Amino acid sequence: MKLIEQEQSATGRDGGPRRAASSAALDRCEVTLVHTELVDGLRDRLPKPEASEAVADLFKLLADASRCRLLVALVEAGELCVCDLAAVAGMSQSNVSHHLRVLRSHAVVRARRDGKMVHYSPDDEHVRLLLDVAYRHMGHGAAAIDPQTVGEVGAR
Repeated sequence: MKLIEQEQSATGRDGGPRRAASSAALDRCEVTLVHTELVDGLRDRLPKPEASEAVADLFKLLADASRCRLLVALVEAGELCVCDLAAVAGMSQSNVSHHLRVLRSHAVVRARRDGKMVHYSPDDEHVRLLLDVAYRHMGHGAAAIDPQTVGEVGAR
């Protein structure tokens, strides 16, 4: 970057010596507040800090590639047992169980016992929406979860 700045003209718009803008200067305004009404309105609409903390915790929970893969499998199948999830994801059953325990403790998935088997499913439709938006945002629109296929894999 310094090389580029040195190659540029040594004079600024006013004819005086050119000053390089520091990154700190670009990160803040020189004026205290311009759009008072807009700022006041936005401030009133911001979620409470506790709500923002809960959303941040959810994103931290989803910041694990294995959990995302498990969730996509559950969304696509509708419901799977631990051994089937392990086979689909190529993970050990103990690793899958650990991730499911964490997801269940945060109400992202729910469990249903059927004799000796425990079946897991997404807690609600919001799980599919979160994953769909995330995958579409990452530019994988073709790989995004199709809402029409939710539950079809488990019905096969």
